[in-house]
Amino acid sequence: MTDHAHDLASVREATERLLTAAAKVDNASVAEPSRLPGWTRGHVLAHLARNADALVNVLGGRPMYPSGEARDADIERDAPRPLDEQLADLRDSAARFQDAGAAPADWSRTVELRNGVTDLASQVPFRRWAEVELHHVDLGIGYELEDLPAEFTERETTFLADRFTGRPDVPPTCLADGTRAWSTGREGDAPEVTVTGGPADLLGWLAGRRDGARLTVEGGPLPALPPL
Repeated sequence: MTDHAHDLASVREATERLLTAAAKVDNASVAEPSRLPGWTRGHVLAHLARNADALVNVLGGRPMYPSGEARDADIERDAPRPLDEQLADLRDSAARFQDAGAAPADWSRTVELRNGVTDLASQVPFRRWAEVELHHVDLGIGYELEDLPAEFTERETTFLADRFTGRPDVPPTCLADGTRAWSTGREGDAPEVTVTGGPADLLGWLAGRRDGARLTVEGGPLPALPPL
């Protein structure tokens, strides 16, 4: 089973990195576009805070969000806030998530996320770690995919490769970063395409953060990946 205690500590460290970095910008910067289409940096910070509370709900056996519409409305409501309010909210919601993670629980139980997706409770801290790390990059304030912890990059690459495995719209694909290799896409056939690149570029492509231009592709064009 995944070491949820280790991942909770990693979430805490990643959150502190993000809070420290975000504290160096100003209110005008919070209102500027992030790297996510249609979202300002304020939207990203608001989403991170509300996601922490949503995962508290998951660990408590409650629906992650009341509805998709309510999730979106909460982000839109909170996005325009000044920086100090954003950081206080993110810090407080992160503490609530850590408290929920520290409570005695059966970490082998199955929990429900958005859109009927289920997972083991022990995986929830890693999912939160991914939210914090990738959205820190999305803020566009100096933290890049190359700055991500190596352990996180490898595990998130594995997670995303598994996510696209079995998808009939993705050809059988071998992924390699020079140290490790993964397979993804349609199952039952030999790999049609091999995609090779550095860890950050490979993860960036899988996570929809880079277009794959710096990857080497053999056996066909770079596969088009469905949205996450």
